[in-house]
Amino acid sequence: MSSARSVRKPPARIGLALAGGGPVGAVHEVAALCALQDGLAGIDFAALDVYVGVSAGAFVASLLANGITPQQLRRILVEADSAEHPIDPNVFLSPAVDELAQRAAMLPGVLLEAVQRCLHGPWASRLELLAGLGRLLPSGLFSGDKLARFLEQAFAAEGRSNDFRRLRTKLRLVATDLDSGEAVVFGSPGHDDVPISRAVQASSALPGLYPPVRINGRDHVDGVLRKTMHASVALREGARLLFCINPIVPFDAQLAARRGHPWRGRLVNGGLPTVLSQAFRTLIHSRMQVGMAGYPGTYRGARVLLFEPPRDDPHLLFTNVFNEATRRRVFEQTYRWTLRDLAARRRELTPWLAPYGISIRATRRPAAAAPNGPAGMDVAQRLGGTLDRLERWIGPR
Repeated sequence: MSSARSVRKPPARIGLALAGGGPVGAVHEVAALCALQDGLAGIDFAALDVYVGVSAGAFVASLLANGITPQQLRRILVEADSAEHPIDPNVFLSPAVDELAQRAAMLPGVLLEAVQRCLHGPWASRLELLAGLGRLLPSGLFSGDKLARFLEQAFAAEGRSNDFRRLRTKLRLVATDLDSGEAVVFGSPGHDDVPISRAVQASSALPGLYPPVRINGRDHVDGVLRKTMHASVALREGARLLFCINPIVPFDAQLAARRGHPWRGRLVNGGLPTVLSQAFRTLIHSRMQVGMAGYPGTYRGARVLLFEPPRDDPHLLFTNVFNEATRRRVFEQTYRWTLRDLAARRRELTPWLAPYGISIRATRRPAAAAPNGPAGMDVAQRLGGTLDRLERWIGPR
């Protein structure tokens, strides 16, 4: 790896931590960031002091740390019409051809070994035979190579870099070492010689979907295996005001029914994928809550602001993010909800934000994040008026 002179970075004061959630999670995060950028004055989410990303959050964080704004991210991920950074959403589902071919090449040898074991040990357990045949299963179905190449091209533009050491801000991307189970923080000293695009690929390698990514002789998988968001990484870097966005929350069907959302039936009726998704969301969300509860005592004086989608939204579980209309709907819903959440928490957040010169806007600017065209502008204007009335109602009296 060629050497590079590190850019001197100021002490971290304001940071951003982004969790995973796959392509849907990335859309949620971009929508929340657009809402926060529009709803807050005195902050630029493309020029913070420290960024921490895990899985899909690593993808978003790497672009932000390179100066790509939330609105540009919307054009890239949601609208998929960025002239500067065109991306096909199906890049996330590119088949892992090399991995599949490698496993197929193993087929004759594995089958021969299984036959020999049967002949020489007729009483061998079927489970042992199945375990041997398990080596034929690919470690991942999809490849992250195209995503890494997209990032390489994006970071090749003037003023951007694929080198952690050349960034003007701190970027930390977390993966998990497959052979040790330990977290690896790419971008930190000793792990900053790895290309950012490669680190994103490693942090996003969810087992079963993407093969492990080999870096410096070690295999790496999704960082969410260790922690949901790794917000503590930013706090250890010195962040005193930390914005956290976590799109991974369990769906509450009963709450959805009480609030009149179009949801009928039981989650079990969705079969194994729905059950596994809900179990995964419940597990990692409860783990994140434990971690968040410990931050005030460990990092005294630091303020951690968490933003999550509502748990009564069926789109958490049933969303085809590869459909443009669906992506826009998810974006718009998350954008509106985040602005409402920001207004509802005005009293709580104002004293936390003020020391950093940040304030909640009295007048929203939703048109910047609304879809292009007159219809989008009209919706944005109506939304702005509604939010202003909501803010006046819940504001200081």
